[in-house]
Amino acid sequence: MLVGERRELLVARLARDGKLVAKDVAADLGVTEDSVRRDLRELAAAGLCQRVYGGALPASPAVADHARRAGIATESKRRVAAAAARLVRPGSTVLLDGGTTALAVTRALPADLRATVVTHSPTVAAALLEHPGVDVYVLGGRLFKHSAVTCGAATVEAASTVTADLFLLGVTGVHHRAGLTTGDPDEAAVKRALAARAAETHVLASSEKVGAASPFAVLPLAAVSGVVTDAPHDHPVLQHLRAAGVPVVDAP
Repeated sequence: MLVGERRELLVARLARDGKLVAKDVAADLGVTEDSVRRDLRELAAAGLCQRVYGGALPASPAVADHARRAGIATESKRRVAAAAARLVRPGSTVLLDGGTTALAVTRALPADLRATVVTHSPTVAAALLEHPGVDVYVLGGRLFKHSAVTCGAATVEAASTVTADLFLLGVTGVHHRAGLTTGDPDEAAVKRALAARAAETHVLASSEKVGAASPFAVLPLAAVSGVVTDAPHDHPVLQHLRAAGVPVVDAP
């Protein structure tokens, strides 16, 4: 089998099974594990998979820049946003992450909501201008243009002064083995800092993120209060989460 044919087979098998275990693939194909690992490195470099210890997982499509993500899974994000908005209680203080799903949450909030929202996303803050009863605080720092959020040491320091009831966390990958992941290390650090300041953290997980992974860990799944998702109820990752005691909030 030619190298190109083998890599096409790996991509197809990853799409079918949702994961690749290097030693199993090597045994099935009659090649060395080193050959499979080289293949996975090349596929990961092309954005076709996310390498993890022992193999690979599907790469998240949500690692694209903010403008391109706006057109990905828009109906899925709307469903997740509507369910997440119901977690916001009148009078509460909410940390709202950046990203296109978080932006959809602002549109799903009741027009007469009275609450406080703290965010590191200028686009989320601007969208909340349409909610006169919501006080908005924006965390400063270096603007990470890829995701349209502030990040870096200044943002983490600003987050340390906040105490919130709820954090609605955006990630690009949700997997029972890889945990919660995203595509940038500084962005991951800010997300961890925000989660540490909230009594509860719920993950915004539109269906294309469930079962996918990105390079940088945000949190283990055991560290969150729940996952809000519209992925099928019988999705293998969600079954693993429920078995591990992680609440799953269905977004119909």
